[in-house]
Formats: sequence, structure tokens, C-alpha cells
Amino acid sequence: MDEHGRAAETPHFTAEYDPESAPHPRRMDRRRFLAATGLAAAGAAWAVTGLGGTARAATALGARRNAALAAGSYAVPLDSVPHTRTWMAWPDSTAIYGRKLSGMQANIALIADTIAKYEPVYLLANSASVATARRMCTNTNVTVIGSIPVDDCWLRDSGPIFRTNGTGGLDAVGLNFNGWGNKQTHAKDALVAQRVAAYLGVNFTAAGLVGEGGAIEADGAGTLMATRSSIINSNRNPGMSQTQIEQAMCAAYGASEVIWFTGIVGQDITDDHVDATSRFLAPGAGLVQTPNPADPPDIWSNDENQQYQTLSGANDAQGARIAVTALESPDYNLIRATSVDFVDSYANYYVCNGAVISAQFGDSTADANARAVLQRTFPGRTIVQLNIDNLGNQGGGIHCVTQPQPAP
Repeated sequence: MDEHGRAAETPHFTAEYDPESAPHPRRMDRRRFLAATGLAAAGAAWAVTGLGGTARAATALGARRNAALAAGSYAVPLDSVPHTRTWMAWPDSTAIYGRKLSGMQANIALIADTIAKYEPVYLLANSASVATARRMCTNTNVTVIGSIPVDDCWLRDSGPIFRTNGTGGLDAVGLNFNGWGNKQTHAKDALVAQRVAAYLGVNFTAAGLVGEGGAIEADGAGTLMATRSSIINSNRNPGMSQTQIEQAMCAAYGASEVIWFTGIVGQDITDDHVDATSRFLAPGAGLVQTPNPADPPDIWSNDENQQYQTLSGANDAQGARIAVTALESPDYNLIRATSVDFVDSYANYYVCNGAVISAQFGDSTADANARAVLQRTFPGRTIVQLNIDNLGNQGGGIHCVTQPQPAP
């Protein structure tokens, strides 16, 4: 499920594809790169909006969230609200992963065990894989559930989107998952959202569109952001206009405003999910992963620049200009992975109770910068950086495989 890959292939369901054989991109020096992409001008905007603006905007979260929910309506909150637990799923398909399966399982176990230090994890597994999942997940705060079958591990996309109403209510909405536009088998995953809701005994509603959780970011106070490429797409929502899709998204998420990025069609299985590049930190505050100056410009760095520029010029549902924090990508020449399809997304982090779980890629300078940015952005939380290269080689990150259940 390539969130941020560099080629049109979709290696996570092509068992014979070997990402280790792909070449590195060519270096470009900093001055030429800034001139080519227009980042010199963007840098001035970063200095203005930066982390100070983010901190100020974050202080308004509680008041604005309460105002948005004053009528007791259901809405999807930020990931950073308190959680009851995190939901994940166990991969076991050799048809999808081939010889890469054991590495995928090791990364899923690492993520589950790490999150379980801070909050409970419920891990879905096919009945034949329950014993393996229990053996590999060593933290006793991980509960393996064998009664809800799965095709794959990308629970951010297939799982239920939980909503709260500010008065102790919890329900769930499903986005009618169709395998990222029928690109992968999904008969079991299409039912995961409603089955998890039934397991919990919470009300479930099917949304009026087809999509995935990683394709839509919510600020918890009425604003959404998404790429057109991953939703306004005939492989998900044929015949629906942008207006119709926006109405369905807002109804599902309890929102009133959608910020659209152009995105990229057909270059990865997700058609460019937003959660690999842009995230909400709070109402009125966002984060965008930006290109590393050492890497040559391509369609992905152009997409990052476009998302940064669009979000920096956008207003939220309350009419406030959004303050944007920039988080620089690692140098593709310095990371451990060698595949041009590797997902090098720091922005695909997961916020759990008391911690932020993020990736590190082996570029020591960029990894340290990412840690520092996240620590300033999430004061009071522990920043945990994990080597999830197996997951990245298959097109995803930590946010992609986690689904939070917010406390009502």
C-alpha cells in the first residue's frame, strides 16, 4: 500500500517484486533544488508560521472541539485525544508478501508492542495465525482477536472510523473499503469496520462514499483535508461530483469544510493518501512533510510542495488561517532502504496516550531533526522512533497500520 512511493508499481501485493534491486535517485545540490522547487520562498513562510503558531493554535483545541460538539452530534476527533485502545491487524498472506512476510510481521509486532507500553492494543488475526501473532507480540497489553478475519494489515484504511459526541457517546462509521479501487483482494477487509463495531457493541453507519481512513485527515473541529486523486476517482466513487463527495465526507466525519490537495493518480496503490504528507495537529494547525534539499525534484516532492503551499493558504471551518509546521524528509541517499518505492514518511506517525510513535530511516541528521520537531510539536509526550523499514518497503508506515479508539 504505497503511501509515498517513487514508482507506479505496487510492491506490497506483488510477491516477486524485489525493492532492494532499485537504484537511488541522483543528488541535487541545495541551491539548485531550492531554485527548482521554489522552496526558498517557502522557507520564509515557515519562519513566520512555524512551531510558535502551532502551539498557539493547539491551546484552542478543547474550546473549539466542545463548541463544535455542543449539539451532541458525532464527529471524528484528532488522533491525539485520549484513547481507550489502538486497533491493528496481523498480516499472514504469502500471496501478497511472499518472502517479505516475516519482515512485515516483525514490524507489526514491534509497533504493537511499542504502543502497548502506553495503551492497550487489540490485534485482529485470522484464526490460523493467532498463535503466531501471540508469540511474536510479547507485550501482555496486546490482545489478539481471532474472530474477525482480515486480508491484510492496513487497518487505518479498512477499520472503523470512531466518532464521539462530547457527552460520553461513541459510534463508528465505515468507508466502504474496496481495496484501494479494487487493486487488491479485500473480501474480509471490506467487513472489518462493521465487525469491529459489532464486537464492541457500538452503532455502525456506512458512509455515503468509498474511501480509506488514511485518505482523510480530520482536525476534530469541522475541517478535513484530502487529496482529490485518492477520493474523487472513478476507482472509488464513479459518477459522484466533488460536491457530492464533500457532503458525504462531512456527514461521515461530522465536519463542514474540506481542504483539497491535487494529489497524484495511479503512481501508488493509494493514489496518494494524505496521511503520508499532511496531518492536522490541532484546529488551526497542521504539519506537512517537505522535500529534502539533497534529493532531486520529482512528482512526489512537487506534491509535498503543493500540499505545503495549499495548507499554508487555507482557512479552517472557523475561518482561521492554518499555521503550518514543516517536517523535512530524510535524504534518500542516506537512508538504509535502497528501493525507489520506499516510504520515507516521518509524517505518518501515530499519536497514542503519552507518546508519539514515528519512524527513523538511518539518515541520522534528518532522524534527529524529525525527533526534535515532533518533540516541540507534542510537548509532554515521549517520542519513540522505530526502524520499520520492512513496512516502508511495502508501501506504508505506522499511521497506516493503526486505528485509534477514542475515549468517549
